[in-house]
Amino acid sequence: MSSEGISAEVPPSGTGCVECADAGGWWMHLRRCAECGHVGCCDSSPGQHASAHFRDSGHPVVQSFEPGEDWFWSYEKGKGVLGPELAAPTSRPEDQPAPGPAGRVPANWRLQIH
Repeated sequence: MSSEGISAEVPPSGTGCVECADAGGWWMHLRRCAECGHVGCCDSSPGQHASAHFRDSGHPVVQSFEPGEDWFWSYEKGKGVLGPELAAPTSRPEDQPAPGPAGRVPANWRLQIH
């Protein structure tokens, strides 16, 4: 692990938000903990599980888990940071919609985002 809280060899925990999947919920976009691989939903999502993971674990850096995005964010610093390529896969499946997952996003989802 680097001092930035990044472990490049750790794979993601799955293809969707761990907590939303367990609760039958849905998400806008996904973020991957760069230290332990936990996949959580972004702060626009109803559950805001990625930032909750930071508060609970102290793991400061996430990377976007969206196709075509490779940016990192440090909750601790409140800004974007640079990081290495993380272990594959580096995003949710491209056929998985955002918001997602398919079949669990309510028709009024726009009223439920932050």
